[in-house]
Amino acid sequence: MAQPILPDDDRELLMLFREENTKEQAYTKIVRKYQERLYWHIRRLVINHEDANDVLQNVFIKVWKYLENFREEANLYTWLYRIATNETLTFLDKEKRRASLSISDEDTGLHNKLKAEKGFDVNKLEWKLQQAIQSLPEKQRIVFTLRYYDEMPYEEMSRVLETSTGALKASYHHAVKKVEQYLKED
Repeated sequence: MAQPILPDDDRELLMLFREENTKEQAYTKIVRKYQERLYWHIRRLVINHEDANDVLQNVFIKVWKYLENFREEANLYTWLYRIATNETLTFLDKEKRRASLSISDEDTGLHNKLKAEKGFDVNKLEWKLQQAIQSLPEKQRIVFTLRYYDEMPYEEMSRVLETSTGALKASYHHAVKKVEQYLKED
């Protein structure tokens, strides 16, 4: 696999981060640059604003801790998305264990969180789409959100999720079919 070419601003931020006197300033710029994209990636998976903020905080704690070890084998945003996805999956697993829910009940739990969200209106298409997405298996839900909302190329997704592009394309295809079916039935 070819070495990715980092955008100049990311390369500069990484160089600044590795210097003790500019480390905090560079970190702050990285947070500002990526926090909104990462927040929405996490939020689409955990549904709840407070949960998304908690997970995002954990993501940036890990970024602070491990950024100087970043080997630039992927784009910075790919590395950040991988951390965000892993932290989100860890959070969802903890939620499942905490509530002692079965897999099928977990989906109902996410549906309940969605319905509890401020402004929820079952008649609005955006909420129907969110319900359809929440009905997907976890892996398909992640692939769908990365592709549909973040428009992430399969090659980048492959690095984030450490899965082949062929498997990701198949997961996305199945997810789209399920979402379409859900929306037709509703």
